[in-house]
Amino acid sequence: MAKDTMNVLFLCTGNSARSIIAEHILNHTAKDRFRGFSAGSFPSGKVNPLVLDFLQQQGISTEGARSKSWDEFAAPNETELNFVITVCDNAAGEVCPIWPGQPISAHWRVEDPAQFTEDTEQARKVIHDVFHVLNRRIQLFVNLPASSLDRLALSAAVREVGEQQ
Repeated sequence: MAKDTMNVLFLCTGNSARSIIAEHILNHTAKDRFRGFSAGSFPSGKVNPLVLDFLQQQGISTEGARSKSWDEFAAPNETELNFVITVCDNAAGEVCPIWPGQPISAHWRVEDPAQFTEDTEQARKVIHDVFHVLNRRIQLFVNLPASSLDRLALSAAVREVGEQQ
């Protein structure tokens, strides 16, 4: 990992779909400049198999994908985070731990595929849509001129990315 690699933590409640998708898109897209992680406030303990299948169909590695607690990233001497991005309204509204590194935070709400456990076809459609929205946002995010923006401008730009569909 390059010395100037920035660490990004994507959060949702269960860490089974949305944050997993974002983590793996970022690691696939910008592994030389960014390192993506994901976690949940109340992790489900398993990754949605439909998400893993979809990511693999897109040619994105899912190696190491697992549902984990955000506590792993809040521990002292843990990875210093540059950005913490919530992808669900529940996680955005919760009181988060104190993150190492005083990261910039933003909210990039997307629909939850987990709400369609009884309807596999609808879940697949939502996963498809979530993937494309997050992929677009991550493309915009990784192309921000981070080194030429002050912290306040960068924070505003990252929040603005979350408004893109």
